[in-house]
This record gives sequence, C-alpha cells and structure tokens, in this order.
Amino acid sequence: MNEKNRRYIQRLTLSAMLLALGMILPFLTMQLQSIGNMLLPMHFCVLLCGLICGWRYGALVGFILPLFRSLVFGMPPMYPTALAMAFELAAYGLTVALVYAALGRKRLWQVYAALLSAMLLGRAVWGIVTAVLLGVSGDAFTVQMFFASAFLNAIPGIVLQLVLIPAIMALLKKMKKEIDP
Repeated sequence: MNEKNRRYIQRLTLSAMLLALGMILPFLTMQLQSIGNMLLPMHFCVLLCGLICGWRYGALVGFILPLFRSLVFGMPPMYPTALAMAFELAAYGLTVALVYAALGRKRLWQVYAALLSAMLLGRAVWGIVTAVLLGVSGDAFTVQMFFASAFLNAIPGIVLQLVLIPAIMALLKKMKKEIDP
C-alpha cells in the first residue's frame, strides 16, 4: 500500500472514530444535568477531527454529527438545533484545520489560535443560521439570546476545550516523535 492510501485510510478511520465518539459522548455528559449541555461534547470531537485529520474530514464530520445524532437518538432536536449545529460544527472543523495548517502546525500557540478562530467563526455561523431558521418560522432570535447561548452558557465547554485539546495535541505530537524518530 502506498503512502497516500495509508494516510487516507488513517484519516478516514480516525474520522469515523471521532464521529462515533461524538455520538456517544453526550450520553456521558447528560448525566451532569446542571452542566451537561454546557460541556459541548460534539464540538470537542469535531475540533479534534479537524486538527488531526484536516479540513475535509473536520467539516464533513462536523456537518454529519448533529444531523445523524438527531436522526438516531432524537437529540438534539432536528429543527432548529441540529440543523444550526450542522453548519456550526462544519465551520469548526473547517476553520480549525485551515488555521492550524496555515500557521505551520509546530507550536502550542498555533493550536490555541486555531481553536479560538474556529470557536468564534463557528458561533457566528450558528447565530446566523439560527436567526434565519427561527425567522422563517416567525420566531425571534435576539442578540441577547445569541450571546447567552453562544458564549455565557458555553463557558464550561470552552474552558474544557482550551485545556484538553491542546494537551491531546501535545501528547499526539510527542507520541509521533517517539514512533517516527
């Protein structure tokens, strides 16, 4: 098997694993009722997918994950939540991968820059899509609702992502150096 095929299979396999993790991880966080929804477990998997596998896989897993989870488990509800999340998470997977690749993938600060860029753009996409979806049905989506949902309620998940994802990336980098000296 040539190198190109091997890398394709690796990325496809890792993407499938992160998609599966994104399907089941919310079951673990729901057990913590007070902060379960604030931990953003699907976001975590998509951000990792983008960083590890690249923009194509990150965007695709991001778009599919909330829709598939809604169809299989009924959560999140398809309209408007899963639909808006599909665009949000696709933006996460795409942005985190592109920014990380553009910065050179060498240092920890680059992981943080990619994460923060993806978090901001993804939340903006979510807000726009949610406003459009709710506007079509005649419901209001105010700026206050956007900031409360996108930022204030998400603080625990954002902090967790900013702590765990760079640590995982550093660990993966260290493991790769040990495997490929």
